[in-house]
Amino acid sequence: MPPLIAIQEVSKVFANGAKTVSALDRVSFTIDKGDFVSIVGASGCGKSTLLKIISGLLPPTSGKVAIDGEAVSRPLENVGMIFQTPVLLKWRQVLSNVLLPVEFARLDVTPYVQRARGLLKLVGLEGFEEMYPHQLSGGMQQRVSLCRALVTDPQLLLMDEPFGALDAMTRDELDVELLRIWEEKKKTVLFVTHSIQEAVFLSDTVAVMSARPGRLLEILRIDLPRPRTMEMMSTGKFGEYTLKIRALLAGTEGGAKAVSGSTA
Repeated sequence: MPPLIAIQEVSKVFANGAKTVSALDRVSFTIDKGDFVSIVGASGCGKSTLLKIISGLLPPTSGKVAIDGEAVSRPLENVGMIFQTPVLLKWRQVLSNVLLPVEFARLDVTPYVQRARGLLKLVGLEGFEEMYPHQLSGGMQQRVSLCRALVTDPQLLLMDEPFGALDAMTRDELDVELLRIWEEKKKTVLFVTHSIQEAVFLSDTVAVMSARPGRLLEILRIDLPRPRTMEMMSTGKFGEYTLKIRALLAGTEGGAKAVSGSTA
C-alpha cells in the first residue's frame, strides 16, 4: 500500500530583504495511513514549518509533499489542525466553536450538531456545550480544540505542540486521552513536540530533526505495546528510546548526519 504522505527533499528558505534563513534542508520521509508519527527537535529546527508545508499553508522552496499520491499545492481540506493555543472564539459557546470548520466549509450544520455533541462527550465535556472559553480550564479548552479538529471527520490530524503550554499533569492526561481517541477513530496523526518522552509515549514512529536548518537525523520505530499507559514510561525499553533520541539531538551517535526515511 502506498504511503498516505510522502515528503520528498523538502527545503524551505525564508527571505527578509538581503537576509535569508534556511529553515529546512532536504527533508524526506513517508507516513502510512493510520500511523501516529511525532516530529521532535530543538526550538527553531523547522518542525512547525514542515507541518505548514504538509498542510499546504506554506509552499516549500524546493522538493514536494504528496498526499495520497497528489502533490500538495494549496491548503488541504480533509485535515484537522491543532495548535499550541486552542484559538477558540471567546464570544462563541463550546458547541458553536466546535462547529466552526463546518461553517467555514459552507456545509449544512444540522447533521454535524450530533457529531459535535458526541465528540464533546468522548473527551469528557458533556454538559459544557453552552459554556464560553473563559469558563474553561486550559486543558478543557484544548479538548474543545481537539473536537473542533475532528468534527468534519478528516483523514489527517496535524498537531503543533498542542499540549506544550499545559502543566505536566494535564499534559499527561491529554496524551492518554489523545491515544484513546486515536485508537478509536483510526486517524493518521502527525504530532510536533519538544518533549522526547511525549514523542516516545504517543508514537508508532519518531522523526528526529537536527538544529536549524532542520534535517532529518533518524526515523525511529517505537516498538512498545498498545494500549500505552503512563507506567510504561518507567520501563527500560522506554528509557532506551528516550536516551537514543536525546543522544541524537545532542549530536552523538551519528547525529550530525542527515538521512532520508520511511515510517513503514
